[in-house]
Amino acid sequence: MIMKKKVVFSGIQPSGNIHLGNYLGAIRQWVAGQDEKINFFCVVDLHSLTVPQDPVQLRHETRSLAAWLLAAGIDPEKSTLFIQSHVSAHAEGCWLLNCVTPLGWLQRMTQFKDKSARQESVLTALLDYPVLQAADILLYDADEVPVGEDQKQHIELSRDIAQSFNYRYEEEFFVVPEPRIPATGARLMGLDDPNDKMSKSLAHRRGHAIRLADDPKEIMRSFKRAVTDSGNEIVFSDDPDKAGVNNLLGIYKAVTGKSEEDVLADFADARGYGDLKKCVAEVVIDLLTPLQEQHAKLMDDSAELDRLLALGAERAAAVSMPKLAQMKEVMGLVLPAGA
Repeated sequence: MIMKKKVVFSGIQPSGNIHLGNYLGAIRQWVAGQDEKINFFCVVDLHSLTVPQDPVQLRHETRSLAAWLLAAGIDPEKSTLFIQSHVSAHAEGCWLLNCVTPLGWLQRMTQFKDKSARQESVLTALLDYPVLQAADILLYDADEVPVGEDQKQHIELSRDIAQSFNYRYEEEFFVVPEPRIPATGARLMGLDDPNDKMSKSLAHRRGHAIRLADDPKEIMRSFKRAVTDSGNEIVFSDDPDKAGVNNLLGIYKAVTGKSEEDVLADFADARGYGDLKKCVAEVVIDLLTPLQEQHAKLMDDSAELDRLLALGAERAAAVSMPKLAQMKEVMGLVLPAGA
């Protein structure tokens, strides 16, 4: 019996400062799974508008992020890569799902409570962010959504919304998606503080993260200044004092794909943390250099980048727009003639 391929939806915000943790924890795994599943990769620019943005910078970061995904190996012949705002079904689907989503579900979201507490004026879009995310996912009948632990609650909400819609209108209208948290490489820590997760929001802080666009000198400098401990033993350890060394070894392991035993064997003759930092920096530079070169080519060839994004938007719309029309029909809306 031929098994139907599962559908996967993955979204990433064009907020700038895309870094090594994003690549190893998510993007590289997206690339590796392209032959196994039906993948939709979305640059979620509408989500970025939940906080004020500089329009020129947002346009640049949106195109740059798409170029990074292509440079990393997202193949437009195998996967659908598109910009969220290029497919109107997402915004329209969000409104329809708002009509089956209780306000209390949104107010209990941890990220909303955390972010709104830090802002004097909270935009409605920040509260409604998870409903747009649910539309992103449900319009494609996604079976799986690869996310970090911090987004798991939002996917649980998408499940609740799908089940609420199914209960109210049609029992099996939406596929109820499953969150999929990567087992490896999903949690790189900051080089300046190995107790903080490497984060895009902190990647502007020099020495915190390795950004994909950093040049070799900056990468080497960041690793040489990485926080470790006062010892010199290069081992994987549960000792909190070894968090910095664990992070460096974890980065090396994720980049090279080696086992823990082989990683430790590589550093058996190291003279201390200086050798460790230098070696980790070198494998990261080797990893990122070809990505940077391909990214530069794509950014220089705007016509080709636009062509690939238009192709992706067309493919995404071919799936999401019919699903949106079906949503309208089951909800009792009058469809335009010929729809």
